[in-house]
Amino acid sequence: MVVVAAVEEFASFDISRDRDQFLRELIRELSGTLEDIVGVDDAAGFISVVGARLGEVMNAEYRALAGVNSLSLEQIAATLVDLKQRIEGDFKIESISADRIVLVNSRCPFGEYVKGRTSLCMMTSNVFGRIAAENTGYAEVAIPEAIASGSNCCRVIISFTPTADNAKSEGAREYFASER
Repeated sequence: MVVVAAVEEFASFDISRDRDQFLRELIRELSGTLEDIVGVDDAAGFISVVGARLGEVMNAEYRALAGVNSLSLEQIAATLVDLKQRIEGDFKIESISADRIVLVNSRCPFGEYVKGRTSLCMMTSNVFGRIAAENTGYAEVAIPEAIASGSNCCRVIISFTPTADNAKSEGAREYFASER
């Protein structure tokens, strides 16, 4: 049968696309379409909503598995690194103190597909911000360097105390614990 032969022929083609690559391409095209239609800021807003929801789910999962009602700063840092490692990011702890955690990343979970799609950084900001704020009451997340914007790494700064004059770091977003 001709169709079966064509299917077998096409199956033998050296095409690298698999589910993971397809999903990364899908996310890139969705974020790009949003950026083109509503602008980068509004696209980041939509992606923020998804990131916040994922952050809530992940926070609950890590808390339950750790058997705690609230994660310590060290556990927050470990959670953020672990969840990114699981999705093929390469986040590492640069520093940790009572008032902030600084993480660096040399490999984005979105791979090459993140380049030029800065709205996707809101996924990291919101997941990290939601987890940090739910455990400390407050978090400010700044991403002064991002692979998406052309840097060779990402630097994520999670602060736990509001700036004295209420002036956030440039481009930073504030997160507060939800009321339960």
